[in-house]
Amino acid sequence: MQTEAVRPHISMLGYAMFMVINATQAWGGVFPFLPASFQTEQVTIIFYLAQSIAFFVAFAASTIGVYFLPGGARRMLVFLVTSMIFLGSSSVIAAMYVPAFTMAFVVAGGVLLGVGCAGGFMLWQRYFASADPVEGNFRLLCGSAVAAVLYMALYLVPNALTAFLIPVVMLPICALAFTLCVREMDFQQPMFEDVPRQHPQVYVTVIKDFWPSAVAVAALGFTSGLARGVAVLDAGVNSLVNSVSMVGLFLAAVGLLFAWRTFSIRFDISRIFTVSFPILALGLLVFPFMQGMVGLSMFAGMAYMLFSIIVLAIMMQSAQISRDRGINPVFAYGFFGSYAYGAQGIGFVLGWIAYGSKLGNLSSIAMLSLLAMYMAGMALFLVWTAHLRSDARAEKRAEQVELIKLTKKKPAPAPDATAETTPSPEAKPESPVTKAEANGREITDRMSKQCLVLQEQYGLSTRETEVMEAIARGMTVARIAEDLFISENTVRTHSKHIYTKLDIHSKQELTLMVQNTAIG
Repeated sequence: MQTEAVRPHISMLGYAMFMVINATQAWGGVFPFLPASFQTEQVTIIFYLAQSIAFFVAFAASTIGVYFLPGGARRMLVFLVTSMIFLGSSSVIAAMYVPAFTMAFVVAGGVLLGVGCAGGFMLWQRYFASADPVEGNFRLLCGSAVAAVLYMALYLVPNALTAFLIPVVMLPICALAFTLCVREMDFQQPMFEDVPRQHPQVYVTVIKDFWPSAVAVAALGFTSGLARGVAVLDAGVNSLVNSVSMVGLFLAAVGLLFAWRTFSIRFDISRIFTVSFPILALGLLVFPFMQGMVGLSMFAGMAYMLFSIIVLAIMMQSAQISRDRGINPVFAYGFFGSYAYGAQGIGFVLGWIAYGSKLGNLSSIAMLSLLAMYMAGMALFLVWTAHLRSDARAEKRAEQVELIKLTKKKPAPAPDATAETTPSPEAKPESPVTKAEANGREITDRMSKQCLVLQEQYGLSTRETEVMEAIARGMTVARIAEDLFISENTVRTHSKHIYTKLDIHSKQELTLMVQNTAIG
């Protein structure tokens, strides 16, 4: 891993602060820090319903809006987002002290916090997507781990101060940190200059490739919504949900950081869901047989732990999509967010209705488990159906998140300026990927193997390796863009990154380096 990528950065603190703000305002952690007398069923239900609707509408509207008005992705509305979160927090506080307008302030607080926190997520996602992949992912993981520690530390602060500490102290620090981060962002990247309506097929392809992942996200969002519907009606479950979700986030972030130092990691949302499904299913089968509130608490805790992990995966996956395909980062993140929070809102309503209800001899926890199992099972069926029906090219297009273990560059044979530059018979201009696979890529001939060697030596991403191989085979920019379903500007950006990493300056040098690379 490169030394400069693992240095402390202000974005780690800023994102950690934002995650704590989101957890205490939108996820529901604020209520353990408010007087119990204020936490009536009517107040909590209306607040979370308003917040859930606002969260979903913000993501859906951003996804659609940025397609027709892409210039909005370049506008980092830090002040607007900060103001909405501050006013939302102030409204919740005002609801405690102005009884005549309690419900009006509760609704206003839910809407403002929902839209503000959704906007905050999209701000940070754009920052991490615009950064170098190593730096962006490292800062995101560190910020997530620090957020869990900061959230747990709030329990050491008197409850009377916590509700004021978040909007008055933590929110300004978060806004300042993000303002400093914005100054580092490169808005000349294709993802920010992209005009979706000029090549709609790229965006249609993204939806076709990633709808199975979005369905998996929706299933976990629905399950966490069921848990939230229970948590808002039971203070004990609510406290457990918030704490366990942060523990899950901490373990996921720290686990990935330690694993990243040892070996390269490649994953995507669909695979995370597939791997976690047996654990989820086992819990849903066992929880109904537990005594008292234990089963209900375990159900809620597990649901939110998985959802907190998938929220981290969404951030990383959408950033990878934006980098690799050069598409608008708001579109990529909003696409997943709409599924996640739309399903969560539906689950919240059903969880609220099911809590305390019985259907025949079925208890509340049994009803909740059946609902969650049905949605998770349907999602798994759709994910695997899509996987079985997809062809090799579709599999290749669905990018995985790549945490590549970077080591010092191993010197490759120096290009011989007098060497023959005519491509060898193996290097005929054809699609760089056709048959067998290796590390997420497909091998066709000796040149493919040489490109894999360079990928490992210089820490190239899978998409960069595909572009490098295509260039070495003599393919034009237009042909590469058509073959990989990306824009021509994105191909040029990948080429610049490849030249920088390989320390070369021309297509001829690249071709010679590939041809002279020895295969172990």
